[in-house]
Amino acid sequence: MVNVNVTAALPGNHIEPSIAVSLLDPNIMCVVAVDDSTGTALTGFYRSLDGGQTWSNTILPQAPGFTSAEAPTIDYTFPSTFIVAVHFFNEFDDGTIATYTSFDNGATFNPPVIVRRGYGTYLHNDEPFLASDFSPSSPYLGNVYVGYTPLYNLAVNSAIFFQRSLNQGLSWEPPIRISDPRGRIERAALVVGLAGQVYAGYILIGGGPTYALVRASQDGGATFSPPANRGATFIANTVPVPSPLPVPGYAFRVQTNLALGADISDGQFAGSVYAVWNDFRQGYADIFFSRSPDGLLWSTPVSITGSPPGSQNFSPSITVSPSTGTIRVIYYTNRVNGFLLDVFVAESINSGLSFVNRRLTDVSTNPNGNSPTPVPLIGDYITAATQFPNTLAAVWNDSRLGKQDVIFGN
Repeated sequence: MVNVNVTAALPGNHIEPSIAVSLLDPNIMCVVAVDDSTGTALTGFYRSLDGGQTWSNTILPQAPGFTSAEAPTIDYTFPSTFIVAVHFFNEFDDGTIATYTSFDNGATFNPPVIVRRGYGTYLHNDEPFLASDFSPSSPYLGNVYVGYTPLYNLAVNSAIFFQRSLNQGLSWEPPIRISDPRGRIERAALVVGLAGQVYAGYILIGGGPTYALVRASQDGGATFSPPANRGATFIANTVPVPSPLPVPGYAFRVQTNLALGADISDGQFAGSVYAVWNDFRQGYADIFFSRSPDGLLWSTPVSITGSPPGSQNFSPSITVSPSTGTIRVIYYTNRVNGFLLDVFVAESINSGLSFVNRRLTDVSTNPNGNSPTPVPLIGDYITAATQFPNTLAAVWNDSRLGKQDVIFGN
């Protein structure tokens, strides 16, 4: 399919897109992104009723007392619910996690609900990630989970917190701390498994060894094992990527984040859990993959891009088809040009034993757009989802029109 520019007609920049697709009507797709078309960063909402060919757009209303929003993430659950998590803030103060819920496939949303309030610069909650339980094998079907990062000394320490909702985001239970409070962590990774297991992962990127770690809940997010004071389950050693990447003309930051996927299909590999991240162990940024049958024992990480040595491959997002178990991992890469960016997808039909890569973008773009100087930010996240039963639905941002826009492709 030719790429669709979701925000081409809108002024300003649009970054950090996240997509969710209805499982009952795969023509219904909802996307959120940071949208500064009004002059300040707010939560843009874009909706398609024809499988991504055309999109409507609006701005979700701010909660009172906050000027800006960023890092939105969206997910779907039955029968017609879309839930959005965002980070509200005032300049560098009052970082607060909140959610919006739509019970009519994105036609309307309830007012924002505060998940965890921030205060000043001392208590700043950041980088939410949201996941819902839509596994037909789960007794916790409909539960919604959000992970986020309270920053209390970003240069040295941060942590991953977790909260759950039993009523699709109308209210939230008190937080559980997932990680040790010592060490530097950025964004949480969440995924729901075949029987409703909740996997919460993260990468330690400072303050000690740089590990990818995960904790699991067998009771719908009520409790996690092992206990936080005994550490988390080891996935792999990691080598965080430099930020910015060592390419002349690049000044945008790149995070080293974990992404998790789970096979909830009735196929051969049902129950498997997958982890991907960008890693610098080879002297350049590449995407590494590990698999687990149960979230406890993880395979040796392998590169999945097939990119030329020295190319830069980063910002992965994973989706697993709930129908077939097909794995798809999207990522940015400069493999085509060496400077210009593209988005590729690595696809596997055998639980990650092998991958085939293909290009998603129909044009390579300059990450700096029309800026005469290198830009410091192109957005930290892009997102892959599955259009039921087995089609990729991906969103990313690029600057083909000179400004940062949200692009849809499959």
